[in-house]
Amino acid sequence: MITGNIITLNESKNIVECIQSLQSVCDEIYVIDSLSSDNTVELARQHGAIVVEQPYLGDGIQKNVVLQHAKNDWILSIDADERLTPEAIEEIKALDLTSTSFDAFAFKRRNYIGSRWIKHCGWYPDQCTRLYNKNKTRFADVKQHASVKAEHVKLLSHDIIHYSFENLGQLFAKPNRNFSTRAAKIMYKKGKRANAFSPFVHGLSAFIRKYLFQRGFLGGVDGMTVALSAAVNSYLKYAKLLEYQRDPKVLENEDFNKVW
Repeated sequence: MITGNIITLNESKNIVECIQSLQSVCDEIYVIDSLSSDNTVELARQHGAIVVEQPYLGDGIQKNVVLQHAKNDWILSIDADERLTPEAIEEIKALDLTSTSFDAFAFKRRNYIGSRWIKHCGWYPDQCTRLYNKNKTRFADVKQHASVKAEHVKLLSHDIIHYSFENLGQLFAKPNRNFSTRAAKIMYKKGKRANAFSPFVHGLSAFIRKYLFQRGFLGGVDGMTVALSAAVNSYLKYAKLLEYQRDPKVLENEDFNKVW
């Protein structure tokens, strides 16, 4: 049997459909909640999930909290804004997890903006390992961009869905508000430094990678927009790092103990 795992923070819009998606293949579901201020916890419990309230520890560390509680060897970890497709559900049901030689199974992930599946800019196939044997592997204990590191992984044929952003406004607002500041803080704490050219060079490089090398130009307006968003995010990350270096007042007012 399989234990479902979802980490949450204020996911009342998503949590019910996410739990329902997992219920097709999981006999227990854990929601590891980072002290939500909305009714995420209430909704999760109403729909049969076991809730563990845990202040956020960082991506991989938070996803590994379930290992202390899960009764099953196999863990299926998805985010609140992700769903299993009906085809993926049937493929998971057909797996023989008791005798498989694989440590984990990976999916291709379809990333959406609104109802639009973004197939370029490196957004598809966005391969991610989500079903794994806890006795053989786990998420890396890192605070950002965590992934399951397994030696024997099989890529399944069917996809999971990721409702990445509700609209283009979120595409620009979320990374620019959260990710770039977080990344700049982490780089500064690690001793990395920027110069006056760094924001421009990294921003331009991000755009070229997304739009040309990852064929964003084939995605029309959405491809251009995703590439621009990546450029802005990269630009801001290094601009903020440079600001920490050159403006003592900004540095003094920033709390580096609250990166997360």
